[in-house]
Amino acid sequence: MKIAVICANGKAGKLITKEAVDRGLDVTAVVRGENRSAAAKSLVKDLMDLTKDDLKDFDVVIDAYGVFDPDKLSLHSVTSKHLCDILSNTDTRLLIVGGAGSLYTDKSHKMQLLEAPDFPADYLPLAKAQSKELDELRKRSDVKWTFVSPAADFQADGERTGKYLLGGEELTLNEAGESVISYADYAIAMVDEATKGNHIQSRICAVKA
Repeated sequence: MKIAVICANGKAGKLITKEAVDRGLDVTAVVRGENRSAAAKSLVKDLMDLTKDDLKDFDVVIDAYGVFDPDKLSLHSVTSKHLCDILSNTDTRLLIVGGAGSLYTDKSHKMQLLEAPDFPADYLPLAKAQSKELDELRKRSDVKWTFVSPAADFQADGERTGKYLLGGEELTLNEAGESVISYADYAIAMVDEATKGNHIQSRICAVKA
């Protein structure tokens, strides 16, 4: 299996790349500068400059793009649209590192997490941007996309336990009543989805077991 990890030098991208490499997969890091990931192969190119020809030989493309600058949050939708356009009507699957704010608070799907009164105000702009990104993806029946949301508490430096719970559209809690996951365990869930491909054109979420 050939996998491309876009933004492989980022916090999430680097761990996803390492997880895939450690499993013996054929991984190419897509980076804008020097490759600092575990992948032996790299493609040095800006995401928005990628072409259909660049990605045609990959089975899976993992988009680990993320931006927190308030003036650039719209790029979440812009970049995923670009990837969808160049992967349109191909067999290459697109997995996107998503956000938790768009998860529904219960099975009625009347409220998203970002609409809850206690949702952290500092994270609201980012949550709205990633929710819009998901809304745009749902319109794409021409792409084999999967939006992978983390738990509400997404811990960059959390431990790798090797275990996680897989949820869907609703906020999922573990037995301790927590919605938390480390970047390392999230990487496991992402690579599992890359290798299995069980949730095409849908959103899933990963939570620490």
